[in-house]
Amino acid sequence: MIERYTRPEMGALWTQDAKYQTWLDVELAACRALAAQGRIPAENLQEIEARAQFDSARIEEIEREVKHDVIAFLTSVAEFVGPSSRYIHQGLTSSDVVDTGFAVQLKQAGEMLLQGMDRLLLALKKRAFEHKDTVMMGRSHGIHAEPVTFGLKIAVWYAEMQRNRQRLVEAVEAVSVGMLSGAVGTFANIDPAIEEAVCRELGLSPEPASTQVISRDRHAQFFNTLAVIAGSIEKIAVEIRHLQRTEVLEAEEPFTKGQKGSSAMPHKRNPILSENLTGLARLVRGYAGMSLENIALWHERDISHSSVERVIGPDATITLDFMLHRVSGLMENLVVYPENMLRNLNQMHGLIFSQRVLLALTEKGALREDAYRWVQRNAMRVWEGGEDFRALLAADPEVSAKLSAAELDDLFSLDYHTKNIDRIFSRVFAGEA
Repeated sequence: MIERYTRPEMGALWTQDAKYQTWLDVELAACRALAAQGRIPAENLQEIEARAQFDSARIEEIEREVKHDVIAFLTSVAEFVGPSSRYIHQGLTSSDVVDTGFAVQLKQAGEMLLQGMDRLLLALKKRAFEHKDTVMMGRSHGIHAEPVTFGLKIAVWYAEMQRNRQRLVEAVEAVSVGMLSGAVGTFANIDPAIEEAVCRELGLSPEPASTQVISRDRHAQFFNTLAVIAGSIEKIAVEIRHLQRTEVLEAEEPFTKGQKGSSAMPHKRNPILSENLTGLARLVRGYAGMSLENIALWHERDISHSSVERVIGPDATITLDFMLHRVSGLMENLVVYPENMLRNLNQMHGLIFSQRVLLALTEKGALREDAYRWVQRNAMRVWEGGEDFRALLAADPEVSAKLSAAELDDLFSLDYHTKNIDRIFSRVFAGEA
């Protein structure tokens, strides 16, 4: 079955409680690092670790008055901790906590997305090998070109998704950086060793140089990588939408028991999953554009990026996570019609072998311009009157002067077009069966 949404944990990652928890994790890690330097007494650290928590409703109440979310958060934590709270947030600025916490969230989201990529790659690989030798019509500009196999089409998608997975690994690494460098990034009020210790505890790398914020080129790389992946998913979806068209019907989304395709027309079976994926890809591309706008900030900091990231952080990752699992389920359950593929392949009465005839004529000594003219004039008769291409060529005196009947027969062979499929698969799948 195709899941509607199977990853509620991705949504849970972006709740207000989850955000505040990452902030608290940053603050507690900083307290531990400061205590290791002797700047927080052991008994006070013990009290902080035992009592530190927050109340989201209380934070919102405080924020309505102070108009500052991090101050509201710290006030709530202080109400739980008591006098030892004076050691919390020492030498830090709000962005130290917010940006480092955001990095933790993005890293976790990226790791979940990698799991979704792995599911999709597995589905693509399985279906590619299943249909490695399923011959179908290759199309250019939407028009019949030369034969391919459906497995080869899927292998192309697999190779692209392999590249996307590597892009995502690199993007997650790029964004998994923390920063505790103070008001303008100079470490004036905090030791750089504190930043190193906090990042190590949280599984991040320290930002080599920062202002009051982590540079947003990192985030732009992350969100644009999500957009590239969404684009590749859309590529699959658009292909399936074409293949499901009634006059093509070479592949079809699963149509489950009890499903209805139209409120007005009971016969309809629509490619709704693929159309949905196409629309969602537009959203993710939009989020990527916003992340590019966030790179240029005033001086050491402004907050023009902040409102954007509060939207695109959860929305882009949740949307792509949904897309990955939807397209995986679609590929796992895609219905394929090899007999329709063969029927469509034969629809143009042999025209798809025109290039091979052209090449054979040149190999027999014909000038390419002459050979092209001889083949094309017969091809146009097929387009216009539906005649048999092979028979027309055999009856053409200039073609038959160069090619015998047996040679023409040999040129109309599907095996010729699929002879290198195994070789391509060995490239894509590194010889795995």
